Amino acid sequence: MPLSNITDPVSLPPFAVSLGDPSGIGPEIVAKAWVMREARGLPAFFAVGDAASLRAVWLGPVEIVGSPEEAAQVFERALPCMQVAEAGEIVPGTPSIDGARTAFQALEVAVGLARTGSAAGIVTAPVGKEQLYGVGFTHPGQTEFVAERCGVSAQNAVMMLAGPSLKVVPITIHIALADVPSALTIDLIRARALTTVKGLQRNFGIARPRLAVAGLNPHAGENGALGREEIEVIRPAIEALRAEGIDIVGPLAADGMFHARAREAYDAALCMYHDQALIPIKTLNFDDGVNITLGLPIVRTSPDHGTAFGIAGTDSANPGAMIAALKMAAEAARARIAYAG
Repeated sequence: MPLSNITDPVSLPPFAVSLGDPSGIGPEIVAKAWVMREARGLPAFFAVGDAASLRAVWLGPVEIVGSPEEAAQVFERALPCMQVAEAGEIVPGTPSIDGARTAFQALEVAVGLARTGSAAGIVTAPVGKEQLYGVGFTHPGQTEFVAERCGVSAQNAVMMLAGPSLKVVPITIHIALADVPSALTIDLIRARALTTVKGLQRNFGIARPRLAVAGLNPHAGENGALGREEIEVIRPAIEALRAEGIDIVGPLAADGMFHARAREAYDAALCMYHDQALIPIKTLNFDDGVNITLGLPIVRTSPDHGTAFGIAGTDSANPGAMIAALKMAAEAARARIAYAG
């Protein structure tokens, strides 16, 4: 399936891009993506946030819009921005409570537009969680917030990190490594795997996805010599999924799963904890990795990196992951249309 571009005859509404923390690199990479819109074949999109954060780091054309329809008309000549609460004084690299409040509101507005179908989906720029917690944000991350607003349980909203050469899903995410063994259950692994299969079908057009499952322990436990999680939890989950017709293998030793030849055998890897999944994807696809949330009624992607406050305002932020997130959002939206048939 071809990636979306601005001359694609299949019509989609523009995508809503929440600018994230106005003092981070979100505004810069969104602006740079707009500059490269034709060269990189990007779908129409509009920023949601404080336009002042764009103007603080970019001298290009910004135009305030009141609706996605207006944004589509503006997109060719200027970066459209749907203005939310002003962030006060914006100092790139210096986050503030006012900025976090603006980021929170921008995320809320973007999700609402996607849920009504006014926007084709959302792309979320990075936020500073420490600041967000100071304005009443209570979720571990944007993924969980978007899921709740869409009426989807956290267990059924799956975070996939995807790049040109690898797709990974962490079974457990933002918890301490010491808590991972007790958090792993047969039901959790099964739920994550089923959502991953459906997500690969709906968002990537893969008719029969192939899954590979990593073990938790070194050498996948060596038949119990190095831990029993593979025997008591992971393998039973895999057997249950296989009985349901899922093409799945494992548990595999994680240290041998991610070289080029191994990756040819599966479409997505299920990993037991955060770093087991994110180290290989960031090693292979650091500048073009995308966080895509599976299991939602809307398309949601995000660059697979943080706010990078340390380089904000220096014009050195690489927009590659934002560009990849926009392209993947368009690809997913079109794949969903084809899947619904």
